Amino acid sequence: MRVLMFGWEFPPHISGGLGTACYGLTRGLSHIKDLDVTFVVPKAFGDEDQSAMKLVGANNISIRQRKLDVQYFTKKLDYIEVESKLVPYVDPEDFWTLNELEVAGSRKIIQTNEEGHIEFTGKYGTDLMQEIANYAVVANVIAQDTDFDLIHAHDWLCYPAGIAAKEATGKPLVVHVHATDFDRSGGNVNPAVFDIEKRGMNAADKIIAVSNLTRRTVIEKYGMPPEKVVTVYNAVEPTNEINGQVIRKNVDEKIVTFLGRITMQKGPEYFIEVANQVLQKMDNVRFVMAGSGDMMEKMIRRAASLKIMDKFHFTGFLKGDDVFTMLRMSDLYVMPSVSEPFGISPLEAMQSSVPVLISHQSGVAEILTYAIKTNFWDIDAMSDAIYGVLSYPGLSKMFIKHGKTEVDSLKWENSARHAKEVYNSMIN
Repeated sequence: MRVLMFGWEFPPHISGGLGTACYGLTRGLSHIKDLDVTFVVPKAFGDEDQSAMKLVGANNISIRQRKLDVQYFTKKLDYIEVESKLVPYVDPEDFWTLNELEVAGSRKIIQTNEEGHIEFTGKYGTDLMQEIANYAVVANVIAQDTDFDLIHAHDWLCYPAGIAAKEATGKPLVVHVHATDFDRSGGNVNPAVFDIEKRGMNAADKIIAVSNLTRRTVIEKYGMPPEKVVTVYNAVEPTNEINGQVIRKNVDEKIVTFLGRITMQKGPEYFIEVANQVLQKMDNVRFVMAGSGDMMEKMIRRAASLKIMDKFHFTGFLKGDDVFTMLRMSDLYVMPSVSEPFGISPLEAMQSSVPVLISHQSGVAEILTYAIKTNFWDIDAMSDAIYGVLSYPGLSKMFIKHGKTEVDSLKWENSARHAKEVYNSMIN
């Protein structure tokens, strides 16, 4: 079986859990006999690990003189490439005006380089919607030139690419819901994003959700039939060498860590309120907020107004080995997410022999036994739990011992087998 898979990011170039999950699943699928994955990203940098699959960068695919038929969004569009050279003595604005006048009807100009390639940043910038549309154009070409049995598109950014590949070949499509805009926005959904998500789910033959929590959202908020939506839980990569090293904290105090995007979805404001409450009970503890996001400045101001900055630290975005170094320094990991479709970071903390406190509003809470669970809004319950774990070594050791055993059983190979069952149902 050959799978054409579309993702938006891939290690080491990641900004969150999506790239980590894509990497883990492709590694898991590589253990299945007679299954091959071609993984496509908008921009390939050349330093990605391709041991488990073939990686293709849309930025390296020429669309020169190709017939494309993409129904993405509301109507069919003929895409015509235009090289990025400017006509001498003509302003850029006039150049585009002149070229647009040569194109009739519903045709759309796409700018390419001399080799017929579309440039991609592969990031989440101001041109994101345009890059998503361009990605779908290249996906149409890749699908025509690639031999495969089905299409697998990860998250809303790649749904248009999956749809374009299906339109080009008629092959079955599975979309993988790692999060919805209801999770990211707290219910105040972006209409454009919701439209892309809904179109992707409607076009899909099967939908994979990363938790039952996400599955319910897909069914209730997007109107998908229950039989079309299957839960396949995420897992965690085996520990690397740094996880086994002893990390010195250089402080004789307990460390409680929040590690993730500092956005509304992750509940950073609740972590700060909990820190303030715990610090009123005990002094030998420090709190760390590791990550970046649109709420970072607001969180700094709140911590300052509570006068706890001498015990509260902001590290900024961490990646690679720095993540595990931070976890190994921690005595407790806290994830107070308001709406977390899954949540891989608690599994990484448990791997690093760190007790975890997670919200009931997270998908990973469905599969963990040896994790402390509270509601994200329950400041009192969280502060009591933190105080207990930090004050009673026996309690901490129990969660460390059994948590490590539990998380070691959550393997990507198992997730891959479940995904393969979904593939089989589509092919058959």
